[in-house]
Amino acid sequence: MSRLLLGVTLERICKAVLLLCLLHFVIIMILYFDVYAQHLDFFSRFNGRNSSRAQSSNSSRPNGTAPSCGPAGADPASSANRSGTEKPFPPCQEVPPGLVGRLLIEFSSPMSMERVQRENPDVREGGKYVPPDCQPRQKVAILIPFRHREHHLRYWLHYLHPILRRQKVAYGIYIINQYGEDTFNRAKLLNVGFLEALKDEDDYDCFIFSDVDLVPMDDRNLYRCYEQPRHFASAMDKFSFRLPYAGYFGGVSGLSRSQFLKINGFPNEYWGWGGEDDDIFNRISLNGMKVSRPSGHIGRYRMIKHERDKHNEPNPQRFTKIQNTKVTMKRDGISSLQYQLVEVTRWPMYTNITVDIGKPPPRPARG
Repeated sequence: MSRLLLGVTLERICKAVLLLCLLHFVIIMILYFDVYAQHLDFFSRFNGRNSSRAQSSNSSRPNGTAPSCGPAGADPASSANRSGTEKPFPPCQEVPPGLVGRLLIEFSSPMSMERVQRENPDVREGGKYVPPDCQPRQKVAILIPFRHREHHLRYWLHYLHPILRRQKVAYGIYIINQYGEDTFNRAKLLNVGFLEALKDEDDYDCFIFSDVDLVPMDDRNLYRCYEQPRHFASAMDKFSFRLPYAGYFGGVSGLSRSQFLKINGFPNEYWGWGGEDDDIFNRISLNGMKVSRPSGHIGRYRMIKHERDKHNEPNPQRFTKIQNTKVTMKRDGISSLQYQLVEVTRWPMYTNITVDIGKPPPRPARG
């Protein structure tokens, strides 16, 4: 009798183990296909609507972009000068139909600027692009504070150009390169970028400020400006895809022209690493605005791992400065910015602006 009960028990255990294995297999398959489901859905719909059109060779890659329907890098002015018999372009859709969704981002494959250029033939000199088949809702300047990060820049351009084109963004990319080897000042470089981009084209109405080592993992994270200042990088792999604290505003952010001027731009006095993002968050809050963010699964970012740069050591004064934002933001910002323009170079995939922003003031002696 006991042997019979033992046999029945073993049979039940085996069945339970088999069920667990089956369940495990199903979960693995769901996770495996999660990344690709939206890709397959997009391409099946795209092919159905455009079976008569030739497909570009890069449309099957995660960073591929559907082929353009008009002239490369068409300028909005060209649409205004067309003959009266042609219909004007419709406004670009709020949610562009060509988005892929979750992307596979990796930094192990070799990347060259020549490859980036081949993959983005529609991008005009200076890293500028205008959708050829619809009227964009905003004109966006993307500003990147920079020094000695050419390797990271190639990967950033490789992924971001196709993403921005799929998002139907009219944009220009500006690399704000700090001249010399003095202490790095991220926020001051971004202030410079704001002014220099407007000198280049005075109709930018949206500004996105991005670190060069951060790449979005989902093209539904739309690079545009919103009713409130936007923090795009709400879930970085560096922080296990979680927001490190409620007031975090680092990595990638966006403000409209009026929002930026309302807070007097960014602080100029944060030399070295850290603190300026919290100061900017304080400026936004003190001016009666609130930070908006994409959801955690849309706002995911992959960071290119690297050692901290020389001359960008942590700023020991940052905590004291953050506490005094209310006092300093009126006098320290875009209204007090001083710099010397060294050189402007329009490369095929971006515009490089090299500037001398000076040196940090001597730190007070410890007493």
